[in-house]
Amino acid sequence: MFEYLKGMITGVYPGYIVLENQGGVGYKIYPANPYHFKVDQEAQVYIEQIVRETELSLYGFATLTEKGLFNKLLNVSGIGPKSALAILAGADPAALVAAIDQDEVTYLTQFPGVGKKTAQQIILDLKGKMSDFENLARQEPAIGGQMTLTANDNQNLTDALEALTALGYSAKDVAKVKKALAGEPGPTEDLISKALALLVSA
Repeated sequence: MFEYLKGMITGVYPGYIVLENQGGVGYKIYPANPYHFKVDQEAQVYIEQIVRETELSLYGFATLTEKGLFNKLLNVSGIGPKSALAILAGADPAALVAAIDQDEVTYLTQFPGVGKKTAQQIILDLKGKMSDFENLARQEPAIGGQMTLTANDNQNLTDALEALTALGYSAKDVAKVKKALAGEPGPTEDLISKALALLVSA
């Protein structure tokens, strides 16, 4: 139904953002990393609408490449929207394509919601079908804005840990990240990137 929504970001939370359009409607949107966006930022967010029996949800993406990868992942049996977002949050497109084409089951199982069987299914369904995304990812700039450094770095880390929980990472994983990044300065978006790098390389 929607290709994209354009408007003002009025809320950024660990699991979602709120985008208000010119009509005064605030849309609750689930992106891979909400902290790619910031409050009072004008943004255009590419949208995928998921309709289920008991819910209607909007998933948002900074680029068409990200949206395309999300839809590719949804075509895999055992991968739902939440798992697809967690994969997108933790892997750049080139690394994801390489992992699938090189049968790297271990790499894929490091994402929440992806066991060995599901990782094998991802490879079976998508191997050799995603090379176009690798080139697009290098050419297409992200639309999301950058978070600026705030004085409260502890709050930034708290927000980053809550974002990991929203993506489906376990309490054990979140605790490990909290210990590794304790006292680490920086905006929430950077802390999330560092946390995901730690989890994926573990």
